Amino acid sequence: MTVVFAGGGTGGHLYPAIAIADALRPRATIAFIGSADRLETTIVPKAGYPLHTICAHALPRRLSFDLLRAVAHNVKGTLQSLALLAAARPDLVVATGGYVCFPVALAARIRQLVGLSRAPIVLLEPNLAPGVTTRLLAPMVDEIWGECGGFARRLRAKCRPTGVPVRSSLRSLPSREAAASRLGLDPAKPVLLAIGGSQGARTINNALVAALQRNALPRSWQVLALTGVTEYEKVCAAVRASSDAATTPFVVRPYLDEMGDAYAVADLVVARAGASTLGELAALAKPSILVPYPFATEAHQAANAARFEAGGAALVINDQQLASGALPAVLAEATAPQRLATLASNARRLAQNDPLAQILARIDTLV
Repeated sequence: MTVVFAGGGTGGHLYPAIAIADALRPRATIAFIGSADRLETTIVPKAGYPLHTICAHALPRRLSFDLLRAVAHNVKGTLQSLALLAAARPDLVVATGGYVCFPVALAARIRQLVGLSRAPIVLLEPNLAPGVTTRLLAPMVDEIWGECGGFARRLRAKCRPTGVPVRSSLRSLPSREAAASRLGLDPAKPVLLAIGGSQGARTINNALVAALQRNALPRSWQVLALTGVTEYEKVCAAVRASSDAATTPFVVRPYLDEMGDAYAVADLVVARAGASTLGELAALAKPSILVPYPFATEAHQAANAARFEAGGAALVINDQQLASGALPAVLAEATAPQRLATLASNARRLAQNDPLAQILARIDTLV
């Protein structure tokens, strides 16, 4: 069996695809199609899969000169995708998010229509609110996996609410002691894990540093901050300059390709509300404080976070509140022992019944 995955731009688009690819690796030939200047050029090869790059452009939300450029780029990307799919002859095409999916899924559909392929096309949408590309592609795919919220009634017959698959490396975490040793943390003290996502989150980084400088972080806790590459040096300098850094251990890393150690030590997580991150938090029953990215398309992170807040699995704070100094008060609430235990218990309830197993069953049915 040959499976082609299309997607990229963020870890939220790539890691669910890699979770599926890892499960299929023993019995399938896997290839990825993405952009040449986005995160997939790093993540996909490190995961051990070939990456083919095409031309693609985000679709503008209003008429402008940028629309002509987007059309030209995506036409070229569709032609490139037609050539790549003709060479690969996939048995299944899985589009996992990001604008690069559009030319690939369109090319796969064209091959179906002209009788050159019988490979099913599947759209994996982990967000509750589907984005522009997802809504455009939904009518031309055979099935939709993921959260399956926000689609028109005529498309719901295609939906299979599988949930978000989690990478195998996170399904069995290392021991807390071993992970703490590798990260330079004390395994006996609770850990606040701050995740900015694959691109980092400046507002979260600034709020953590401000709380450290004001001596306002929870007493006896440690911090593991994944700052993103662009913010790393700035945060390191601020931590070194803080007089409280000696009493509040504050470990800074730009990024971790494998999150197993970080999750193994985390007692509370501060993060953006990307669907992949939330799938991991639910699967691992990690209590969280969520800060939705305010510029996410279709406000999909706000919708993701609202689901966790309604389920009692997270506290939600917006960027403006965070920048205004609200983090210490929210941390004080979340780290109260009973509150922390309740958040963790409710996070576990939000976890779907093994999304990866459900997706593998759908693949066996389709192919």
